[in-house]
Amino acid sequence: MLDARFALLFVCHANLCRSPMAERLARRRFEAMLGRDADRMRVESAGVRAEDGAPMHPGVVQVLRERGACPDGFASRPLTADIVAGADLVLTATREQRAACVTLVPEAVRHTYTLRQFGRIAAGLDREHPQWTDGPPHARLRGLVRLAMQGRGRAQPVAPGEDDLADPVREPIAAFRRCADDIDAVLDTVIGS
Repeated sequence: MLDARFALLFVCHANLCRSPMAERLARRRFEAMLGRDADRMRVESAGVRAEDGAPMHPGVVQVLRERGACPDGFASRPLTADIVAGADLVLTATREQRAACVTLVPEAVRHTYTLRQFGRIAAGLDREHPQWTDGPPHARLRGLVRLAMQGRGRAQPVAPGEDDLADPVREPIAAFRRCADDIDAVLDTVIGS
């Protein structure tokens, strides 16, 4: 069945901080919600300027462990058109990275957002709409993507930088925790706790 799985892709610059953090925080939520059925949710990450095979930033590893998410087995990977094309929803750290994804795969414009933008749009949607509430998480996320696409044009504009997620790469551990808080806030809206 085509609708039996959902592919969620997170994208940042080097695939060392923001996107792996979002990937692993989302995976932890799906595993808690779905148990063995969590494999219906393919959650991945990539970077627009990533080197292949680099480890996660140590600050990300620390914050993930603090939040009960597993950092093990991660290796960075560069973003490709095939990776973007294989995703049902692409969430990027910045507007620039969103543009990079859409440049690679123009049709992806319908399901590519910055993480914060998607969270803002999702927060403004009717939570009682059947596409949001019916079925297992993979089916609900498909419905949410359809609703977000319809609501995208009605979303209130924000200052450009408000849709970007700050990069903690050269900052102290507190910046990694703030980044995780920002990611978790969007995941609360989109996935639930």
